[in-house]
Amino acid sequence: MHGTIALMGGGPFTANDDLDRRLLGSTAQVVVLPTADAFEEPGALVAAAVAWGERLGVEIEALMVMQRHDADDEGAATVVREAAAVYLVGDSSMHLRSALKETAVFGALVHVARNGGLVAAVGPSAAALCDPMLDQRGGAFTLGLGLVSGVAVIPDADSWSEERRTRTLSLADTPLVELPVGSALLRLADGWELVGDATVHGELPS
Repeated sequence: MHGTIALMGGGPFTANDDLDRRLLGSTAQVVVLPTADAFEEPGALVAAAVAWGERLGVEIEALMVMQRHDADDEGAATVVREAAAVYLVGDSSMHLRSALKETAVFGALVHVARNGGLVAAVGPSAAALCDPMLDQRGGAFTLGLGLVSGVAVIPDADSWSEERRTRTLSLADTPLVELPVGSALLRLADGWELVGDATVHGELPS
């Protein structure tokens, strides 16, 4: 893999500007996939993305891939495949997984990560990119998309109760990274990097 995968704890388009600037560098355009908010307020996320783009000086292309049939559209996959940077945002990791798994758009995300681009996911969307994936509903683990394998993340970890955190840690059978808002786990071409107050339990895969 020659690109970067950024798993961020939370606060899409509000809490990570410094890291976003670093990751984007001279990138002029970002494709935003609000897929995980399909049943919530994807329009609000797009509006936040546009304001974020104005702050950072990048153009936003919102790709409204909301359902699985959207993710199998070759036109949408081409937009993703040709992007230098893609951000996945929204609060339903389960919906993101079901919408993207084994689709043309997911294949395009793999292409971006393997060929020098940036794939960033924030909050529950970050959990969905992993395999295993944290199941938000109970704090256990299930199959994820697998763009990052052999490690799981807890997004928005600072909002978790100690009881829920302890239970999830007890269920983990792979390395697990707690990601409070403002922190991140980066998968770079030459290895891993922790940003902010990320906490690793176990040893990250090579």
